[in-house]
Amino acid sequence: MSTSFMSIHQVSICRMNRFFRLLLIEAGCVQNSDMKRETTDIGQHWDLIIKPKTGWFDIHLGELWTYRDLIGMFVKRDFVTLYKQTVLGPLWYFIQPLFTTIVFTIIFGKVAKIPTDKIPPFIFYMSGTVIWAYFSACLSKTSDTFNTNARIFGKVYFPRLTVPISSVIISLLQFSIQFLLFLAFYFYFKNKGAPIHSGIWILALPILLIQMALLGLGIGILVSSLTTKYKDLRIVMGFITQLWMYGTPIVYPLSLVPDWLRPWYVLNPMVAVVESFRYAFLGSATIQWSYVGVSWLVTIFMLFLGIVMFNRIEKTFMDTV
Repeated sequence: MSTSFMSIHQVSICRMNRFFRLLLIEAGCVQNSDMKRETTDIGQHWDLIIKPKTGWFDIHLGELWTYRDLIGMFVKRDFVTLYKQTVLGPLWYFIQPLFTTIVFTIIFGKVAKIPTDKIPPFIFYMSGTVIWAYFSACLSKTSDTFNTNARIFGKVYFPRLTVPISSVIISLLQFSIQFLLFLAFYFYFKNKGAPIHSGIWILALPILLIQMALLGLGIGILVSSLTTKYKDLRIVMGFITQLWMYGTPIVYPLSLVPDWLRPWYVLNPMVAVVESFRYAFLGSATIQWSYVGVSWLVTIFMLFLGIVMFNRIEKTFMDTV
């Protein structure tokens, strides 16, 4: 009896020693190599070792696949809580772009009389509204990651990037619903004989969605990292997003931008995305391969910068958030 008790007692002590050493490793007090050299009397090994991140580029993106189920749980959580206790629920996905398009058609089409390259103003504005809504949703939801999830981040370990990635996925669901609304009006105007037609570029739609997701994710987590210290960015972000929309050919075609300004104007990565979308579905846009290349370069740069900064800040954000 005493031998059995001593054996159980030794196993418990061994497990507790490993647990506290794991905590010391996460705090940076003990080297991970020391942990690996330690042997156990019960023949067990660790499936996951949490260790401190020591450099700017100490990034483990492979953990995202391991925690893919957690991403799915976050997507479900966000979808359920977003329209919980609302009367119309997901119908707001239809109402928002529809009323925005109507306002744009009246103000910019009827009052300001801005040309739309011979495209019916309503479908022209709806195409820009739907594509911009997805990017804007990705940007706004990911830019407040640290502040919104500070409590759960401070209690348990998991890859922090799972949260903004789930926000991008839930925004894709929003785009899917609004895209169906766009297609309904698209076929309506096409049946009426409007000068719109789709081309081979329609196959590039998944690529455009991926680019917007990466761009929104990169800029969003970059802003989220900075807001842990500079709270003013949370207030300014909505204003900047609105200005960015008017700096993108949403309510006007790219053809109205002067030639001398266009090389600088296309540095906005959303310019090529919006024009590519319109060219794919409406058959009228000012798009060149050079615009697409510049857009992707800016997108990759912003994604890389955002991930590096996010990885750096997540170690110390609890001290400033």
